[in-house]
Amino acid sequence: MYQNSSAMETFIVHTENKAQANAIKAVLKASNITFEKTTEKPYNSEFVKKIQKSDQEYKAGQFKTIKTEDLWK
Repeated sequence: MYQNSSAMETFIVHTENKAQANAIKAVLKASNITFEKTTEKPYNSEFVKKIQKSDQEYKAGQFKTIKTEDLWK
């Protein structure tokens, strides 16, 4: 027996390029489905800057090597 439910579902779609995003939007609009777009970034921008700086320092030879046996000394 079919039961009409007004439960709303949320779908998270990961597009790889603008063409895919436009295609998804077109399908949703044609189906009269409301949607919203978010551009959340998974990492804090300050954290990303620190990682990028560290990567640049490593590439420039500005790093220290520690032997495994010396890690806990």
